[in-house]
Amino acid sequence: MKGNKVIICAALAGPATMKSQNPAVPYTPDEFAEEAARCFQEGAAMVHVHARDDSGMPTHEIDRIRATHDAIKERSPELIVNLTSAVGFGKTPEQRLAQVMAVRPEVASLNTNSMNFSLIDRGTGRIVADHVFENTFTMLQDFGRAMESAGVKPEIECYDMGGIDNTLLIARQGIFSTPMVFNFVWGVAGGQRFRPDAFAAMVHALPQGSVFTTCGIGIEQFPAVTMSCLMGGHMRVGLEDNIRVPGGALAKGSFEQVAHAVKIAALLDREPATPAEAREIMGIRR
Repeated sequence: MKGNKVIICAALAGPATMKSQNPAVPYTPDEFAEEAARCFQEGAAMVHVHARDDSGMPTHEIDRIRATHDAIKERSPELIVNLTSAVGFGKTPEQRLAQVMAVRPEVASLNTNSMNFSLIDRGTGRIVADHVFENTFTMLQDFGRAMESAGVKPEIECYDMGGIDNTLLIARQGIFSTPMVFNFVWGVAGGQRFRPDAFAAMVHALPQGSVFTTCGIGIEQFPAVTMSCLMGGHMRVGLEDNIRVPGGALAKGSFEQVAHAVKIAALLDREPATPAEAREIMGIRR
């Protein structure tokens, strides 16, 4: 039954998680393909990808991003690949969008508001790195329109309630196909912490028929995805967001977090969606 299915996405690397933090973080196309295959075997239907260069730095180079995307699809043809449109710190809007338009994945992230996006020592409050993540209304409009015209499903990233409101304001232009797909992001230094009441409020603010998933940074990962699964939404795990598994040990890879997500879903009487089922749920019509 479609309503009982939960889409599990694995965010394999992100722009900032490094092998020095967890050696399982993939850098090369082959490493991404291997990790994606393991996640698929454990129950993931989709992987979210920030391609890296050989040194581990996030890249906007189209050839490297295409090589990473294609390596994943060659190894696991069924998997949905969700490319970031953020790419990494300091990239221009043109660089961020060009790689999505060149590669044309089935899904790509679409960010909804400009915000602080920083690294803060959670114990002391010390600022490690400070950054403003630019996502203007014009970018939300232009990225969304370009993705939809290219057959790329936007995954609408909301770091607080304002992200939903921004999207619904721009959506009056008729840009977005239905169902709209939202991802609630918790725990970014500059966004909001995970709170169950805030989560419920965001779900209730969505247009009828929307699809929603969630991810949380660090220790907020598993409480957030459990809440999403409980409320009928979907789940994102992976080393982009958290380098550990419940209990505090380093994850052997994103695939180990996928296995934990499958166990949580089973406790809530939900089954992992296959990639084909995930496409139906999200309205991917390629």
